[in-house]
Amino acid sequence: MNNTLRELEKLGQSIWIDNISRRMLKSGELKRLIEEDGISGVTSNPTIFQKAIGKGNDYDEQIKSLLSVNPELSAADLFETLSVKDIQDGTDMLSHIYDSTDGNDGFVSLEVPPDLAYNTQRTIEEARRLFKAVNRKNVMIKIPATQEGIPAIRQMISEGVNINITLIFAQSVYEQVVDAYLSGLEDRAKEGKDIKNITSVASFFISRIDTAVDEALSKVNNEDLKGKIAIANAKLVYQKFEEIFSGQRFRRLQEKGAKKQKVLWASTSTKNPAYPDIIYIEELIGRHTINTVPPATIEAYKDHGNPKVTITQNVDAAAAQMKKLAELKIDFSKITKKLTDDGVILFSNSFKEMLNEIEKKKSDILAQVLSS
Repeated sequence: MNNTLRELEKLGQSIWIDNISRRMLKSGELKRLIEEDGISGVTSNPTIFQKAIGKGNDYDEQIKSLLSVNPELSAADLFETLSVKDIQDGTDMLSHIYDSTDGNDGFVSLEVPPDLAYNTQRTIEEARRLFKAVNRKNVMIKIPATQEGIPAIRQMISEGVNINITLIFAQSVYEQVVDAYLSGLEDRAKEGKDIKNITSVASFFISRIDTAVDEALSKVNNEDLKGKIAIANAKLVYQKFEEIFSGQRFRRLQEKGAKKQKVLWASTSTKNPAYPDIIYIEELIGRHTINTVPPATIEAYKDHGNPKVTITQNVDAAAAQMKKLAELKIDFSKITKKLTDDGVILFSNSFKEMLNEIEKKKSDILAQVLSS
């Protein structure tokens, strides 16, 4: 029986899992996903870590060990040590994919703390520090595509750091992200440094767009475009990807060994139960793309997925749908700007909640030590 996820690999699309935890790593679940289903990368974010660390006791042993050496460690210090260990273990499991694809796949992402999203210099410092702390060739540092994040991306690329740019919703922002990547490579090449081993992905968010746009469509009594704009927007972004990475500017860098910055489809679980559960995989299949998928959607696609190239189909219809949206006086750029800001807030809140969970665990463990 064919594994539909493996079929996607043949079509040029990588499937990454949008989940990481100590339990996944220790139980062999991630190893199984890599070996059986062809999962070739992992993304993490504060919400994922919050769930992993906050629930259960998978991290208690390491926290206890760390506190026994230094009981003054802060929740932020503990989190970094715990998350770096997970990222290192994940990258080690995927290193053979990184090697066999010449550094084009096999990555695990670790996010810069989201409360730095609007601070360029602090983002640079933290990205630099985290990359060094993980100390793995196949780690990617995640930086959000805020206006303050864009120059940080360029700087990190110029320093040879693999970057996953997150929270992209608009084509205009995507173009800024690609420019930051290419500019960073150009800066590095001008210094006579190697650009062959630098990899970056542009994480373009999908389902959240439909959630926001559908709400706006309800206000103007339009049902025709509901559930269509996220995919239409993505298809036009992919057209821009093909245009830029077949252009002269990139070709000059490619001659020096530069890699294409793949488009990564993120937020691809279906939020609206009225829509097919795998629609954001089915409609976005194409070469040089990645789809980062939560576990439930992976299982659904294995069960009833239909692998075929779709990202280049119905592009004219996609353009017409975006034009119609504008004719309805729905300000798409305003919606996508709000989605970016809301995404930063969501991740920042999850980060704070996660630190609170660690602080509680720290107090509990120290109390146990004192009473024993």
